Amino acid sequence: MKNYSRIALSVLFLSAAVFTSCSNDDETPAPVKASIYERLGGTKMVADPDNSGQMIEQGRLSFRKVVNSTIGLIVADIQSNASGNLQAHFAPLLAETGTTQATNIAKLSDNLTDFFSFNTGGTNAVNTYSGLSMAAAHNPSTNPRMGTKSSNADYTKFEGYVGAAANANGVASNTELYTDIVAVLESLRTPIVQK
Repeated sequence: MKNYSRIALSVLFLSAAVFTSCSNDDETPAPVKASIYERLGGTKMVADPDNSGQMIEQGRLSFRKVVNSTIGLIVADIQSNASGNLQAHFAPLLAETGTTQATNIAKLSDNLTDFFSFNTGGTNAVNTYSGLSMAAAHNPSTNPRMGTKSSNADYTKFEGYVGAAANANGVASNTELYTDIVAVLESLRTPIVQK
C-alpha cells in the first residue's frame, strides 16, 4: 500500500508540475517579430547622404540603398549586354529618359522605395505608395513604361539583382532578414509574372 501511495503522490506532483508549466506557457505571449522595415532601421531619423541637410528614416534609407543598387546592377547588365539582362523590360523607361535619365531613374527609385517601405512596416506618411497595382505596373498594356511581360526566369533574375544589392548593402544571405525579404519578393511573383 505504501508503494501505491508513493506512486500516486509522485504522479500527482508530476501532473501538477506539467499543468503549472503548461499554464505559464499559455499566459506568456510569443514575442512579436519586428517588421522588415524596423529591422532595417525603422523610423530612427538619420542624415540623408543624398540630400544635404535633410533627415530620412533609417528604414527608408536602407530600402532606397537596396533599390538604387538593384537599378544600378540592372542598368550595368543592359549596358554590357549581359546574358539574360532585362533590357526588354526597361527599354521604354531608358528610351524616354534621354538626357534627363537620372531624374526619371530617381522617380523609379522613389516609387520602388515607397512600395517596399509601405509594404514591409513603414507606417509614417512618407512611406505611402499610390502607384499601380503590381499586375498593372508590369503589364505593357496598362503601363507604357513596361517593355514586355515577365516570365518566371525574368523574375528570378530580378530577385537575383535584389539579393546581390541587399548583400552589397549589409544584408547577408544567411540571415532571417534576407529570407524575409525574399519571401516578400516571392509573394509578388504571381501578379508580376504574366507570360
